[in-house]
Amino acid sequence: MNVSIRPYRPSDHSVCRTLWAEFAEMRRDLYDEPSNGGDPGAGFEDYLTRLDLSGMWVAEHPEDGVIGLIGLILAGRTGEVNPVVVTQRHRTKGVGTALLQHVAEQARKRALRQLAVVPDSRNVAAIKTLHGAGFDLLAALRLTMDLTGTVKETDEIDLHDLRFRY
Repeated sequence: MNVSIRPYRPSDHSVCRTLWAEFAEMRRDLYDEPSNGGDPGAGFEDYLTRLDLSGMWVAEHPEDGVIGLIGLILAGRTGEVNPVVVTQRHRTKGVGTALLQHVAEQARKRALRQLAVVPDSRNVAAIKTLHGAGFDLLAALRLTMDLTGTVKETDEIDLHDLRFRY
């Protein structure tokens, strides 16, 4: 795909807020969460004020403009990729991989020891993209218990001879 990766600029604010909202809505749909009626893009404003935000970059398409966003959060000598967002129309075209490769290079330039990312367990496409981009070291698991009884049928995966739903 013909995209360029460049640093975020204040003039990108509106489109990146829209990307953030698209990501928030996708995540809500992934987990069948009800809409709270609020602005799904509002979290972008809080994100921009993070003191541990080391950098943000966008994927820019020659005809469609900004179509993706990635950020690098610092925690000592470790970096965390957050978020990775590609607009629906341009997913599965290598944009996410290009963003991930760019942020990995930025992390190397900062002499970070590790680069982590925490995808939603139900977002199989994202997990496959992340794995293909080199995120293949399983560092932690986060397990939850449904206390409401409202979790619908989900897929299952085996790990260490245990069955988990996701």
